[in-house]
Amino acid sequence: MKSDLEYLQRIAAAQTLLGITPPMLAGRTLSLCFEPAEVVLVQRDADGREHRLTPAAAAAWEGLREAAEAEGVVLHLVSAYRSFDYQIELIQRRLAAGMVITDILRGSACPGYSEHHTGRALDIDTPDNPGLGESFELTAAFAWLQTHGGARGFTLSFPRGNAAGYIYEPWHWLWTPPGIA
Repeated sequence: MKSDLEYLQRIAAAQTLLGITPPMLAGRTLSLCFEPAEVVLVQRDADGREHRLTPAAAAAWEGLREAAEAEGVVLHLVSAYRSFDYQIELIQRRLAAGMVITDILRGSACPGYSEHHTGRALDIDTPDNPGLGESFELTAAFAWLQTHGGARGFTLSFPRGNAAGYIYEPWHWLWTPPGIA
């Protein structure tokens, strides 16, 4: 792993590349998120897109998914590990599509601060409500996650009015290993 100083320099370069200024990040309270040493394949979509997590997060996700399925609830993985460089690409695509960087940053973390970099963050939907939107909170899957996710180490990262300053994301869940605060 590179040093914290090298990582901060890499973040600064990405911010310059993307046109992200310090005032745009004011009020954001996300921590630095480092990429893991290892990620494993947990799902390949029909279109070939691969989703990866750390080995421990992959096992936790599989246990969560199976427990939900045993109760008739289908959880579908939409997004998992994202590299630092992929986060840059996502933001660049949105900029190329005409979005304004301040709007992008309402729901996408600056490279270096995305929980997806850790290999422990998941975006989840369900077949009866595909897509990542607030309507996910109205599904049986969300209700099940609210009731059972915490006992399995999964927490909703961005509830309404979250301290991190990001939009409400009922689909975004972070797995935290036991013993880590």
